[in-house]
Amino acid sequence: MANVVFSFDDLNIGGVPDKLSSSKKGFDSSFYGAEDWGETGGIDSLSSDNRFYRDDSLEEGFSFSKYRPQLQQQQPFTDYGLLGGVSFNAASPPIQTFLEEIAKLGKITNGIQDVAEPRKEKQYPFSLSSLGLLNNYGSGLKRLQGERRREGVNDITVLTEEEDRILSTEEVMRVAGEMFIQSSSQNIDSISMLDHPFNLSFSGLSDRETRDVELAVLLLAAAEKVGYQQYDRASRLLKQCDYMSSKTGNPVQRVVYYFSEALREKIERETGIPSSKGLRRKPLVNFDEAMMGFNPTILACHGELPFCQITQFSGIQAIVENVAEAKRIHIIDFSIRNGVQWTVLMQALASRYECPLELLKITAVATDAKHLIEGTGKRLLSFAQSLGIPFAFKIVMVSDMLDLKEDLFELDAEETVAVYAAFAFRSMLAMPNRIENIMRVIRVMDPCLMVISEIEANHNSPIFVNRFIEVLFFFSAYFDCVATCMKQNCKNREIIESIFFGEGITNMVAAEGEERKVRHVKFDVWRAFFVRYGMEEAELSMSSLYQADLILKTFACGSSCTLDMNGKCLLVGWKGTPMHSISVWKFL
Repeated sequence: MANVVFSFDDLNIGGVPDKLSSSKKGFDSSFYGAEDWGETGGIDSLSSDNRFYRDDSLEEGFSFSKYRPQLQQQQPFTDYGLLGGVSFNAASPPIQTFLEEIAKLGKITNGIQDVAEPRKEKQYPFSLSSLGLLNNYGSGLKRLQGERRREGVNDITVLTEEEDRILSTEEVMRVAGEMFIQSSSQNIDSISMLDHPFNLSFSGLSDRETRDVELAVLLLAAAEKVGYQQYDRASRLLKQCDYMSSKTGNPVQRVVYYFSEALREKIERETGIPSSKGLRRKPLVNFDEAMMGFNPTILACHGELPFCQITQFSGIQAIVENVAEAKRIHIIDFSIRNGVQWTVLMQALASRYECPLELLKITAVATDAKHLIEGTGKRLLSFAQSLGIPFAFKIVMVSDMLDLKEDLFELDAEETVAVYAAFAFRSMLAMPNRIENIMRVIRVMDPCLMVISEIEANHNSPIFVNRFIEVLFFFSAYFDCVATCMKQNCKNREIIESIFFGEGITNMVAAEGEERKVRHVKFDVWRAFFVRYGMEEAELSMSSLYQADLILKTFACGSSCTLDMNGKCLLVGWKGTPMHSISVWKFL
């Protein structure tokens, strides 16, 4: 069937702006709850120009850079969504992976790293492998085409202006990384040594960029001292960072502020001595539970940062194509959160006149927060009724994913099953047997496809300094994205950075062993794992890629977003740095 388009043109579903737009002072417990969608269960209608395509009959030769359809009266999407695991969930720049190095240390099991490390693991200084990793970032310094010209000064990459553009946050870190490598044989114990410490020139950098690079070098020096267990010297360097950084400053200052806090907690954990700042160890925020609500911060993140919507719409497009002729559809969601992704699917199915839907069933799988999931189900039911869609919502609640069994699901032989897992498996990286059990159960249910979204990052190294560098460059890109897409004095930006980013950074940098809950691995690791369980990576259709490109163009910051392919997997990035991945899988 040629180019059957699922359109939302005729939908006019009432929203509830009063409840969702009203700002609440501070950050209280209501952030973690789910608010009502209103009596009609309505949600603001999605952009009428967004369509779901039935097949792959888009123009042959479509590419992200060349195929740019003209959008008529295109507006940003205003559907209520979720953070998408952004804050912890986060992805590193396009550098050569060092998984081989970690594998040599015997820390990878079955493609996913073994994390049964001793509570007080041996601390690794900035070894040759660590400096090699940092050098990969530094030598990989890239500029947006035609904006600045690179010149070499004492083997340090600096820039001469051709246009009035400052370095991005990640670019500042790359320059600092190059300088740190050049200075690796010398000691840095105070800011005074950064005036002209290594006979290097800052020519080509503005005064602000020079100060930012100096600050970033101080942070790297402090991390090096922590790696050497030279905690007194590290603490002195962190005090210097405190003078120059701020959680309300420019993006580089904010990055350094949160990483300084993380290093300070690392020192406290290792020495047992509280710092002068008197940090109190807080329990890690339950990010998945937080994202079950419609707090203004979650809405702002979904509406102003492009990553979540791109992966959501591309994944839903893949499902639409694979259930095009199914009358009974069963979606199994391992990360339901607030369920807004399924309002998108419902609107597409409501436009499917040639194959009337008999039943859409959604089963949410979880280990906690049942009351919040029940609230999500009620809202989805109300939304489905407003569209006239036959709908059923089920919950499979287990105390441990090891207890998940196929007989817990209400399966019908006439159903077409699809599995959706957005940022669902990252929390189980330290427990690979849980993922193995999930894959066994899914295989028995024989889904037509499985859609997987994850963070494209390697934040799972047992080597502290390697992990620190990866996390630093990843979040440098994310802070740069937030600074570009959100206003400087925006309260939501501060909450995103302090609660979601800051606590995730601290856990990844400071914690070890089982206490390190926030972990990510790159798609190549996931690919090897899924292949092992008899799964085959499927192509994302041209329609799915078109959805990604279309949505990117609705954001004012879309020109800085990048879409790339890793085999059949779509990588969504920021200024060339991969941040999220979306892939489709089928069982052989």
